[in-house]
Amino acid sequence: MAYGRVFLVGAGPGDPQLLTIKAVEIIKTADVVIYDRLGVSEEILAMAPPNAERIFVGKRSGLHEVPQDKITELIIEKAKQGSQVVRLKGGDPFIFGRGGEEAQALLTEGITFEYVPGVSSAVAAPAYAGIPLTHRDYAASVAIITGHRAGDADKPIDWIKIASAVDTMVILMGVESLQGIVKKLLDGGIDPQKPIAMIESGTLPQQRTLIATLDTIIKEAQTRNIKPPAVIIIGDVAKLGRKLTWFKKPL
Repeated sequence: MAYGRVFLVGAGPGDPQLLTIKAVEIIKTADVVIYDRLGVSEEILAMAPPNAERIFVGKRSGLHEVPQDKITELIIEKAKQGSQVVRLKGGDPFIFGRGGEEAQALLTEGITFEYVPGVSSAVAAPAYAGIPLTHRDYAASVAIITGHRAGDADKPIDWIKIASAVDTMVILMGVESLQGIVKKLLDGGIDPQKPIAMIESGTLPQQRTLIATLDTIIKEAQTRNIKPPAVIIIGDVAKLGRKLTWFKKPL
């Protein structure tokens, strides 16, 4: 039997309307959809054929996360059975989505794959909060950083080095590490009045935005009960969210 084909597809930041046309076309032809929770709504899953197999491999309350090696094995197994496999990830598969690791494994197994970029929450959430990551008057450089590094204790993130090198820092998966991140920045001499924003559930109807400064964000985030998923933006552009907000939540 000839191997099937795998598509590593970005589902975008959550709003189904931000799914790319190519992603929609591919999902509609899937035999198997292997998907995560973040960014993959029931509306997006419904685009797959009714008889397509849908396999959830992400995090969900009360359930253990499926290890990455098991996910990769599952993708390979389904492709070797001749199925057209859509590996559907929130945001973009190659931005902290481990799509690169999956692509390497597929290449090793001789399985044809295609990468379909998605709109990352690193870009979309700030935009929906009225925060441009670059601006002629405030920022000419951006860094996108993971807020945690499971299993990478030997490769700590040099927050001060990054903060000193770029104008805007965008942190994904950083809510649970917020206190530690802020402490390292403040201990490293970063201005306590540096603007910081947190956008919870960006692009979705329940989106919430908190704009504060480094020295107040911990208390304000606790008061507002900001929870994952949330994107954190540190830099002068964050304060523009108070003026440039345009997103009107659906009724």
